[in-house]
Formats: sequence, structure tokens, C-alpha cells
Amino acid sequence: MFQSALRISLSHHRSTVSSCLRSHTFRRFLSQESHTKIQAAVTEHPVVLFMKGTPEQPMCGFSRGVVKILSVFDIPPEKFKTYNVLEDIELRTGIKEFSEWPTIPQLYVNGEFIGGSDIALSMFQSGELEKLLEQHGVIPKASESPS
Repeated sequence: MFQSALRISLSHHRSTVSSCLRSHTFRRFLSQESHTKIQAAVTEHPVVLFMKGTPEQPMCGFSRGVVKILSVFDIPPEKFKTYNVLEDIELRTGIKEFSEWPTIPQLYVNGEFIGGSDIALSMFQSGELEKLLEQHGVIPKASESPS
């Protein structure tokens, strides 16, 4: 019941933010080239994180938090990619329009936008993030893990 309520709540927040971003006040115009590059980036690896800084040296607390959450799962390096948005202003602004989400970090699993740090934390605490990673073969299912 809690997970269902959480999903409804998170969906409501996403749709509210998305509708604000679609308004002409907030809308930027992402070039087709930038859109294509970002689309390729989010599908390049099963788990993709757009963050401020690097996993070794996060440049904001929210990025640090998502890195810590993901580190709990010991995701193999070949299945996980990060992008430092501070190195590329076009990426920093473009990813926000691409996802229709105004903040960074942004987490993607199997090409699907999951959310920012607040949503990643909620999903981690509820066990939903682990199930999602297992479901997409990013990490082994708990029953398959070596004891």
C-alpha cells in the first residue's frame, strides 16, 4: 500500500514539474543534435547518472547522496555511467529539458528517467530501487546472490 501511494505521489510531482517546464516561460529549445546525443547517453549503459562532479568527487550533496545510494548495490562498472554536467553547459541545460525535470542529479535506468535525489532516496528506502535494478538485470536478484 505504501509503495502504491509513493508511486502515485511521485507521479503527481513529476507531472506537475513537467507541466511547468512545458510552459513557454521555462521551455528552452533543445537542438535535435543535443537531443540525439542525450538519448544515446541515457541508453548507452543500464544505469546512467547525470550529476555535478564525479563519483569520486561529487560537487553537490544531492549528487553525493545518489552516488552513495547506488554504491550500496555494487553495480558493475560496465553497467554504470556518470556524466559531469559541470563540464558541459549544453549538457547541463539540455538534460533538464530532455527529462522535463528541473534539477540535477538525474538517474536513468534502462533509458527511463527515474528522478532526482529525492526520488532515488525514496525508492532506495522502500526497496523499489533494488527491485528495479534486479528486474533489469543490473544486479543479481537477492535469491541469486552468493551467500
